[in-house]
Amino acid sequence: MRSESGPWLPEPAPTEHVALSIVIPVYNELAVLPLLHDRLTRVLAPLGISYELVLVDDGSRDGSGLYLVELAARYPEIKAARLSRNFGKEAALTAGLDLSVGDAVVVLDADLQDPPELIEHMLAAFHAGSDIVSMKRRSRAGESWHKRLSAHLFYRLLNRLSHIEIPADTGDFRLMSRRAVHAMQQLPERNRYMKGLFAWVGLPTHVIEYDREERAAGNTKWNVLGLFGLAFEGITSFSIAPLRWATGLGLMAALIGFSFGLWIVMGALIHGNEVGGYPSLIAVITFLGGVQLLSIGVVGEYVGKTYFEAKQRPLYVLRDVVQSPRAASATPTLPEDPSHAPAP
Repeated sequence: MRSESGPWLPEPAPTEHVALSIVIPVYNELAVLPLLHDRLTRVLAPLGISYELVLVDDGSRDGSGLYLVELAARYPEIKAARLSRNFGKEAALTAGLDLSVGDAVVVLDADLQDPPELIEHMLAAFHAGSDIVSMKRRSRAGESWHKRLSAHLFYRLLNRLSHIEIPADTGDFRLMSRRAVHAMQQLPERNRYMKGLFAWVGLPTHVIEYDREERAAGNTKWNVLGLFGLAFEGITSFSIAPLRWATGLGLMAALIGFSFGLWIVMGALIHGNEVGGYPSLIAVITFLGGVQLLSIGVVGEYVGKTYFEAKQRPLYVLRDVVQSPRAASATPTLPEDPSHAPAP
């Protein structure tokens, strides 16, 4: 099946009602996947509800994709989707939301830093009427002080710049109603900063604070440059403030240049036309050149985003979706009532 505005999806087939979907993007997480499945099973089984695990392999190179396929063949509650290549976490998360069918959808990282035991509390808030349950990090175990500090400063800077309020210290770990997922699927942009998109939807939200744990196994896939790129993506996706900064910096440079030129003219009129000022001239030229290059770079970032949006390429390409014959995907439908229907 192919929709005009979205990527290819497998042909749906009727199945039993699913109350809860757990969407998990996976990239080179083979070491933690057995722990992930075992822990989720121990957490979800006592809840007594129907659920599915939507595991999306984002072009892993360590065998994670093959392991997910094997799991899906053995356990009917697992839906394993493999992307054709590495499209990035935001695209893999979008694919998982598209493939989910539950009344409530929980987004969870594969590294188990976000404890699945909190899902029961998230469901309680969902049944109380919240379309989105955001999980706010009270503490971040296993992370260096400079990473915690940079994350703290980034969220507050982003909120200062953005025209919408993006919850501080809140990652992708959250619950969404089917209505919220439908709203997310109406956002077609290719440059996706999911934390901002979750906030943009603006449906009734409940916040739960929790303590983030250390990674259960394996190593983080994010480095300093990757985190900086994600932060810059978030700022440029939800604010045009950098463009205004570039304008302000250019205006300041022009004023400085004008003042310096006036000072040179007045000095020549008062003291005569002396030949000098070579160091100051080089300094001014270097400063103005730097301002120009910086401004061009900022403008280029926004132009580049427009370029990619104009191409209208799909967000991701599915290699395959594997699920046990005992279970098949269903077509999620938006409840007629404007409020979401809670899971049984």
